[in-house]
Amino acid sequence: MPRILVVDDDPMVGATIEVLLQRQGFDVTLTDGGETGLAALEAQTFDVMLVDIFMPHMRGFESIRIFHERAPAIPLIAMSGYAFASSASPSPDFLRMALELGAARCLRKPFTPETLLTTIRECIAGPSESAQPKDTKEAP
Repeated sequence: MPRILVVDDDPMVGATIEVLLQRQGFDVTLTDGGETGLAALEAQTFDVMLVDIFMPHMRGFESIRIFHERAPAIPLIAMSGYAFASSASPSPDFLRMALELGAARCLRKPFTPETLLTTIRECIAGPSESAQPKDTKEAP
């Protein structure tokens, strides 16, 4: 049974992902931030990590970098729902930046359950050439 670490400060998002993955037979460890996620990573082994880019107490990119440094062999899926309110200025591509910091895949929130499961299965199957951010319209 694949073990998944989910690091997200939004309790509703984390719980939704946890229930979805458990129903699919995954062993899920849910943490509410970077510090608790790192503690879980040190205490257990995982097959995949899902890490929200923007969390309090630990800057998102810092957490992506640290998680990747601590466990470079574990595929990391960066998640972000961040969007700028102003369309006048182009927003930075945060998911692309996460890939450059070591994320194996990126998911733009909201994403569908199918997109999440496909992305996790791709990571478990091994590296592939497509690590593009995935756009979807539905929440998990």
